[in-house]
Amino acid sequence: MDVQSLVAVLQLALSRNLDERKAGEERLKQCELAEGHLVRLLQIIVSTNLELSVRQIASIYFKNVLSREWSPRDGHLPKLSETDRNTIRNNILEALIHVPSLLRVQLAECLKTMVHCDFPDRWPSLVPGIDSNLKSQDQQRINGALHALRILTRKYEFKEDSDRMPINAIFDTMFPVLLEILKYLISLPNPPIEVADLIKLICKIFWSSTYLDIPPILCNLNTCTGWMTCFLNLVERPVPSEGQPADLEMRKSWGWWKVKKWTLHIVNRLYNRFGDPKSSKCSDFSEMFQTHFADKFLQSYMNLLGVYKRGEYLTDRVLNLSLQYLSTCVSKPQTYQQMKPQLDLILFEIIFPLMCFNSIDEQLWRDDPHEYVRKGYDIIEDLYSPRTAAQNFILELFRRRKEHLQKFLQFVVEVFNRYDAAPANQKPYRQKDGALLAVGSLSDRLKQISPYKHQLEQMLVQHVYPEFNSPAGHLRAKAAWVSGQYARITFANPANFTTALRSVVCALKDPDLPVRVDSVIALRSFVEASQGNSRSRVVILFFFPEFFKLMNEVENEDLVFTLETIVNKFGEEMAPYALGLCQNLAAAFWKCLQSSETDEDDDDSGALAAMGCLRAIGTILESVSALPHLFPQMEPTLLPIMRKMLTTDGQDVFEEVLEIVSYMTYYSPSISLEMWTLWPLIMEALNEWAVDYFENILVPLDNYISRSTEHFLTCKSPDYQQSLFKALSMVMSDEKLDDSDIIAAPKLIESVLQNCKGRVDEWVEPYLKISLDRYGTTTKNGLKDLLIEVVANALYYNPALCLNVLQKLRLTTSVFQSWFQMLYAVKRSGLPAHFRREHDKKVCVLGLASVLSLPGSALPAELQSGLDQIFRAVLRLLIAYKDQVAENAKETENGDMDGWESGEEDWDKELGDDDDPDEVNNEKLQQLASQAKSFQPRDDDDDSDDDFIDDEEFQAAIDNVDPFIFFADIIKAISACDPARFQALSRSLDFQHQAMAHGVEQYAEVRRKEIEKEMAQNSSLKVVGEWK
Repeated sequence: MDVQSLVAVLQLALSRNLDERKAGEERLKQCELAEGHLVRLLQIIVSTNLELSVRQIASIYFKNVLSREWSPRDGHLPKLSETDRNTIRNNILEALIHVPSLLRVQLAECLKTMVHCDFPDRWPSLVPGIDSNLKSQDQQRINGALHALRILTRKYEFKEDSDRMPINAIFDTMFPVLLEILKYLISLPNPPIEVADLIKLICKIFWSSTYLDIPPILCNLNTCTGWMTCFLNLVERPVPSEGQPADLEMRKSWGWWKVKKWTLHIVNRLYNRFGDPKSSKCSDFSEMFQTHFADKFLQSYMNLLGVYKRGEYLTDRVLNLSLQYLSTCVSKPQTYQQMKPQLDLILFEIIFPLMCFNSIDEQLWRDDPHEYVRKGYDIIEDLYSPRTAAQNFILELFRRRKEHLQKFLQFVVEVFNRYDAAPANQKPYRQKDGALLAVGSLSDRLKQISPYKHQLEQMLVQHVYPEFNSPAGHLRAKAAWVSGQYARITFANPANFTTALRSVVCALKDPDLPVRVDSVIALRSFVEASQGNSRSRVVILFFFPEFFKLMNEVENEDLVFTLETIVNKFGEEMAPYALGLCQNLAAAFWKCLQSSETDEDDDDSGALAAMGCLRAIGTILESVSALPHLFPQMEPTLLPIMRKMLTTDGQDVFEEVLEIVSYMTYYSPSISLEMWTLWPLIMEALNEWAVDYFENILVPLDNYISRSTEHFLTCKSPDYQQSLFKALSMVMSDEKLDDSDIIAAPKLIESVLQNCKGRVDEWVEPYLKISLDRYGTTTKNGLKDLLIEVVANALYYNPALCLNVLQKLRLTTSVFQSWFQMLYAVKRSGLPAHFRREHDKKVCVLGLASVLSLPGSALPAELQSGLDQIFRAVLRLLIAYKDQVAENAKETENGDMDGWESGEEDWDKELGDDDDPDEVNNEKLQQLASQAKSFQPRDDDDDSDDDFIDDEEFQAAIDNVDPFIFFADIIKAISACDPARFQALSRSLDFQHQAMAHGVEQYAEVRRKEIEKEMAQNSSLKVVGEWK
């Protein structure tokens, strides 16, 4: 298809007639991989004789095909010819230079794809092309070259060390040219807005080039001085007033404010990451920056903040970044000393006014309270907010230089007193709001430091709690927030805590939405601080109706956190509310989910709130776990959520949904057929995309197998046994999966063999085969243990069948040799290298003892000669098992988490808070390092399997099988049925093992009597319960 014909097809694809448009799109699809097709599209894109709409659709189509076919991905091999590739490489830069900005966006994406795939090896001509255009003195060519260089440097933005070698050579060539261009642009009088765009591009190139490392050329003082002088100029020079948009939102995106923002970004990054010669790996640059530029930039930032002090306009982002630099300066002795004389001005004329409620806040509160709430709890908003930067500044200042705290608090108290003294119609509400924000922000600090921590209760009673009745809604909200910050202090008068709690609860019915939201979130702190449940019923009865009204108004995950806290705190007291809670949370979940799916602003608040709803549902299910009759009542409400979110729709909340499925399949009196409909969804997810969640999937699958065994075994449509094997076989045979990714597989095989004893003979061989195949390639001890335990479980399931399979696979000798090597292997510390859990030892005992139970004629020859080894191994395992059970019981009784709490004052003392933060005593550092070292493992190999060592708090089908009684009964049976074999085994034991055997025999009888006694007690308790 020639160019003219291709233009006609593109015009057809633009047609408003649906049939014509589909025909055009089909023609384009048919020829997209034809030789020369993309080249002709590029010709159309750069042609100035064609309509812009045709060029635009050509650019979009060009980008889509190139992004699919340029680089190999996911096994897809690109089909573009090398001739077309070379032609596009040779012309893409020239195209980027000449097309209008509307098309440059598409070509820039194409260049990004090509750079990431081809540079430097397959595209050595790119850098010379960019370089020649930068030196051309033609603004259009310079603009296009800057766009290309920006894309090139972004490839290396997050690269370190050797990965940056290709780009470092470019810096040596390009940085001098870029610096000259920047100097020229800065020198222009009354520059047009296009100049701002060019400067912004250069700043972005510098940002990407220095994000993780400093190019060697910048360690040259002359070069560095040139760049820093330009940045100083850009920080200090006023933003042109001419051309600024009147609309404040549009003004933030105006080119010259963008230049200011990017300049501050760069300087902040340089000082924050590379400003300390002691910790930066670029010490030459750090020393240079600290010596020659840090103080100059500080003064420039102070001049910039003076604009705000005079009441003139600065964008929020510029204010935020300016205060970030000042926060960094606090930690550096040189800049702190320079800043110190100006701290009063900074704190009282810049920081505090920023913390106060302002006109923009008031308008948003009045016109769009939902947006006010969203911004107040949005983490992204916090990153850009001047108010948050002001809070962070005082936190950093008073943490490192706490001598300034008293003066600031005196200022806050003066604000409080002026407010109290003013008549009602003249009260400085906004200043009081700022003072409360300051007090709340410093709560962690003030709660730790004398004398302030002893004055907090009086401050709250006098200056905070009265604002619950303020006519200003923002003060009522701030009172709730500050009260929550201090809810956990020790109140000398408990009535004050009760007063605050009552005020927060009553504020749940406040007419202003932000007050209600802040009150719900503050309530969480009061619930956590509450020592008893005497107030809980009042809170619960009042809270839930208002909470669900609020959830219908706003999507805020912090609200759900409060609900989780209340449920966790009051546990089974939640039973009367559990069904209603789940129904309301389910309704809220569907609403949040719909909101997240239709949100066009890329705002994740709906998705986060939906996740919070699921977490809260899980918390409720856990809290009523002792009331199984509630679960069938909640199932119809939760089942639709589980069905939808176990598909790809629920990838972001898969863990939370699996937790709900786990609770529903474990605590319900029985697993319903409706709940069984989730099994195929779980298996489909595991097979296709959810292998990373295998450990989470293990729990509900084990519940299905162990608690609804009959249905698992008898249902053939769907065939649960077959689907389980298919999934486990796929996972076990996938060499790309790490050992730690598949530990759930042998655990599920164990569940099948233990729970379905005698009923899954046909699966013994397949499960043994995939387990032993994987054993041959695994390297982690933990997985090796679990795979050998599959053999042990198969022996316990049916020893004769298992041995026949091993013989058929010709693996009997190798399996038992490996098993015994693992049983006797120890680490350098003397601890066992394998089978470290109680459960591991028990499974091994049951498996090996089952071998002994077989008559000699049923044993392979290689095992007949090794029965004495098996006998001794079982004895050693039983002794080790008994000791471990006793040790774990002792640890549980004594507890193992004492002495871990420490306050901030202790931490300050340890770090030497009065010292200069950059001059911490070396002896103290060595002491801390020594303490840290004491927590490290003593042996290099002792921590290699932490991923595989889990706790013993799980249930298995063999829990009611006592290994001592099981073994003793087998030995008694051998003694009765085959005395000669019993005598041979006894004679094979040395004195130590004879003593073990005698001890095990005696302990088995002790255990038998204990179990009989427990059963009798349980039986009598049951009778008493029925009688009552």
